[in-house]
Formats: sequence, C-alpha cells, structure tokens
Amino acid sequence: MSTSNLSELKTRLRSHLVEVARDRDPYLATGGHFYVRQYLRDRLQQWGSVETHRFRVRGQPHENLILNLPARPDAPHSLPPLLIGAHYDAVPGSPGADDNATGLAVLLELARFFAATPIRFPLRFVAFDLEESGLLGSRAYAEYLWKKREPLRLAIALEMLGYCDETPGSQSYPAFLNYFYPDRGNFIALIANLPAIGDAIALSRQIRKTDLPCEWLSVPGRGFLVPDTRRSDHAPFWDRGYRAVMVTDTANLRNPHYHQPSDTIANLNFDFLAQVCHGLTCSLQNL
Repeated sequence: MSTSNLSELKTRLRSHLVEVARDRDPYLATGGHFYVRQYLRDRLQQWGSVETHRFRVRGQPHENLILNLPARPDAPHSLPPLLIGAHYDAVPGSPGADDNATGLAVLLELARFFAATPIRFPLRFVAFDLEESGLLGSRAYAEYLWKKREPLRLAIALEMLGYCDETPGSQSYPAFLNYFYPDRGNFIALIANLPAIGDAIALSRQIRKTDLPCEWLSVPGRGFLVPDTRRSDHAPFWDRGYRAVMVTDTANLRNPHYHQPSDTIANLNFDFLAQVCHGLTCSLQNL
C-alpha cells in the first residue's frame, strides 16, 4: 500500500473511532450504546440493506446488525458466506477504544472496500451486541444459523486490533505459550479451531506479505484447554461446529488499558491498526 493510501486509511479509521470510542455499556450508558448502533447502521447502509437480528436477554430486546455483500459475478453461486464480525458494546466506565472500537473501524473499512471489490465468497458483516455480557449477541446469532442449518465458509471475529508495543517483554501468554511466540507485542494474532487451521495459516501467510508480523495458534476442541482463546465472538461459532478465527492484538496479554477508563484513542497505534486493516484486506482477497 502506498504511503498516501495508508495515510487516507488511517484518517478513515480515526474518524470511525472518534464516533465509536465512548461509554456504551448497554445498561449503564444507553445513550452512547444507541448512538454507536445508529452510527454503525448508517455507515453500513451506504453499501446495502442492513438487516437486524433481534434477540432477547432477560426479557429485554437487543440487536445484531447485518450487511450481506454478494460475491463477484463469476463466482459459483453455491459458495457459503464468509462472516466477519465485531462487537459494539463496551464495559462500564471505559470508552473501549481498542475494545472494540478498533474492530468496528476495521469492519467498516473492510465493508467499504469489498462493496466495491467483491471476492469469490459472499461476505456477511455483523456488528454483535452484548459480547461483554458473555458473548450473548454472537451466541444468539450462531444458534440462529445452526438451527437453520445455514453453512458458513468461515467466521472471523475482529477483537481489539490497535495496540502495539515494541518493548521486549511487553507480550505475555497463557501458560507455556511464551516458549513458542515472540516476547514483543508488535504482531497481530489469529486464533483458530482445528477445522480452521488451514484458513489461519493461509491468512497469516498473506498478512505477513504486507510486512505486518502475524502469529497463529490453533486450539483443539472448542478451546477450553486454553480458556483465553475463547474470549470473543468466535467462540459461539466454535461451539456450533463452524470454522472460526479470532483476529486480535491479544487484549490484556499486551494492552495495560484493557477494560479501563484509559482505553482511549490516544493509546492506540494507528500505523499498526492501518496495517492490520490492509493485511486483512489482502488476505481475504486471496482466501
């Protein structure tokens, strides 16, 4: 990507973050939560009709937002969609700039790009609610698809994408993984279940071609042996037997501002975030 294009991408990502990074807990910051949901709906509607998947929790209604984009005209009609999701809620008292405004910003930029440049798979972009309350939005949607027996090519959860630290020792891991992975928090990680191991390898290979460090990990079963690998919206898809991958900067294993009031735009690395977005764009084109 040219310097000018990268600069334009950073500007667009920042503009999304300015709108989304605010208190938006669905129970204690309802105004911010409503504002962010409407912002996402308005942006996604630029590229197609936005569907609403409604679900209820303790009698209260909640919404996942869905944009479907068609495959390119010469693609086989029978291919299942590739789902890309990110959650739009945040924990109380935190603006959630990295968690997960960065995921939403990249989601919007991927939708913008692929609306104009389709790939051979249909794409389904989903903004999930209630991730912070126990993955409830993605759980409801994965169950909805499973009951319909609707196939997916792959589910990708975008979970915290904008924190980078080049300092030696800045990256920590669950037990024993530190022996196999770098000690600097300057890479993007792909966490896959075993059925998606080939996708994780293919995606990481393409991401590395864009000069962004990328590491991947595949976990057996549904990831319960390494519980940290289940902490985002990919896990309900694992539970329903779908191939799924989480894309992450590894959250609190790197970012000291995780779930804190200090999780602000000022603490993000926009060069890193733009590289992640560019790397995902290139990798999805080659999937």
